[in-house]
Amino acid sequence: MDGERPFGRGERRAQRHFTQPRNRAGGDGAPEGRQKALGFGFVALLSFLAGMTDAIGFLRAGDFLSFMSGNTTRLAIAIGEGRGDAVMRLASILGIFVVGNATGVIVVRATGERQWPLLMAVTVVTGSVAAFAGASPSPFTYLPLVLAMGMLNAAVDNVAGHPLGLTYVTGALSRFGKGLGRFICGERRPGFLVQMCPWVGMLSGAVTGVLLLHSWQETSIWALGALALALTAISLSVPHAWMHPSFGLGRPPD
Repeated sequence: MDGERPFGRGERRAQRHFTQPRNRAGGDGAPEGRQKALGFGFVALLSFLAGMTDAIGFLRAGDFLSFMSGNTTRLAIAIGEGRGDAVMRLASILGIFVVGNATGVIVVRATGERQWPLLMAVTVVTGSVAAFAGASPSPFTYLPLVLAMGMLNAAVDNVAGHPLGLTYVTGALSRFGKGLGRFICGERRPGFLVQMCPWVGMLSGAVTGVLLLHSWQETSIWALGALALALTAISLSVPHAWMHPSFGLGRPPD
């Protein structure tokens, strides 16, 4: 008989086996629980580092090192009051932060969508500032840390499709609030809860930074480099196939 023979039951099962999406690590489909847990946990740790850096920088130099909304408001006030030195300093901070974000993306792309070289660069920058800051830093001493905080934002793009900030939490609180409103209105989707990861990380990191600064004074900056190095080691141990499902870097694996 001419024409194609219809698939048998076993052949149909085999066809479905090869055409349905895979959910295993490194496969197609939604990330597994371990990959998502890694992503959200790593976001909290990165925000913890940002919170430590912001608290130490603000108390030591009087400027935010990752909170650019606050620096934008302070720049506007300085312009309105005609304080040229503050305008130059705050404008430099904002510009360097933008350059840091761009640099972070370039580093990740140039290293094959890998995260650890970026975190190693952050480690080098924070360690260098710790080595040369001294007991009486100028307002410009911590500018390299602004670059590092900008670069840090390129370490995670999203986790399982959830956009998450690392060095700022205004967006996280906004997304959490809107998600809470939808939940109250009957949309029973609790995904908005993950927005608390960066907020909790930054809050606890900032508190830790204050405590370290009061205990260790200028040597507390070394804690930033130590934490960045630990995060680099963690990232180095993550399989490259997990970069996209856990951190949103690169393309989905085949």
